[in-house]
Amino acid sequence: MLDLGCGTGLICDAYAAGGHDVTGADPSARMLEIARRKPNGCGIEWVECYSQDFRSEKRFDLIIMTGHAFQVLLDENAILATLAVMREHLADGGRIVFETRNPAIDWKARWDGGVFEVIHDGLVVRKTRDVVSYGEGRAHFETRYHFPEETLVSKSELLFLSRNDIERHLQASGLRADAVYGDWDRQPFDERNAEEMIFVVRRAS
Repeated sequence: MLDLGCGTGLICDAYAAGGHDVTGADPSARMLEIARRKPNGCGIEWVECYSQDFRSEKRFDLIIMTGHAFQVLLDENAILATLAVMREHLADGGRIVFETRNPAIDWKARWDGGVFEVIHDGLVVRKTRDVVSYGEGRAHFETRYHFPEETLVSKSELLFLSRNDIERHLQASGLRADAVYGDWDRQPFDERNAEEMIFVVRRAS
């Protein structure tokens, strides 16, 4: 299996623990450094690259892109290039699975001003999130991590595409959605209420 945008390798490690041949790709060297330290990290192939730049001689029975990584593909060129990589590296009969947030949900209302607390090794870290701009299918937001001695700021931009737009990109890439779920329990996608759009994809021919 191939995990595009694998981050710190949580899912890769779980698949490797089950005896699968796993490849994880991510553009962040620091995240891959953490991933290599996972219990099964030494048996996983780690590749530092953006999803649209991934190349391998391997063909995969399963290609995943989770953690809403699909939403960091911010323009049509990046989306189509990533879908082309997925199609090229998919084994016969293989599947692609990725998820993206439903743009019909008011994410600004849910996210803006959010405050969370995380406790790590007895240290309380307060996390706040502020939406800088929201509209036309894009969200810019800042997440602040408040430590006792300093505050770190992470700036993010996400793209929110409709189901129709995504299926149009799939068709243009020689792919088709076998199913679209509204959550990871495989409930049908309800455009009015479902937070997620989870696509299960195959080659179109």
